[in-house]
Amino acid sequence: MKRALALCSLLIMAACAPVPPPPPPPPPPPPPAQTFTVYFAWNRSWVDPTGKQILLAAANTYKAGGVVTVQVTGYTDRSGSARYNMRLSVRRAHAVARVLAQDGVPWNAMTIGGRGEEDNAVPTPDGVREPRNRRVTVVEGY
Repeated sequence: MKRALALCSLLIMAACAPVPPPPPPPPPPPPPAQTFTVYFAWNRSWVDPTGKQILLAAANTYKAGGVVTVQVTGYTDRSGSARYNMRLSVRRAHAVARVLAQDGVPWNAMTIGGRGEEDNAVPTPDGVREPRNRRVTVVEGY
């Protein structure tokens, strides 16, 4: 009898205890990374006026806040030697990074590199000049 009374007392106390609130919902996922692409003339590494406009948009996105990483990657077509194309892709990436820095993106926010003729946007045989492969991508992540 004492056990039944003790059990009833515990059940009554448990029923009177406040119910904890549900856990908060998880935060929303970050927005997807944004990619900006600048194209280059054959065998060139300077940024033309169209490219500068694209990079201004990329810099403004960075300065608006929230962007954590800025990946600047240069590419080439397959018209030169692999060794030359690697150097050219790095020159292109650095040219883009200079413009971004002039537009307010800090150097320490950027990771800069080249892929040469690897990862072509348009697959071509060796030796082919393809304008869509001569590019630098700027990927801004959150």
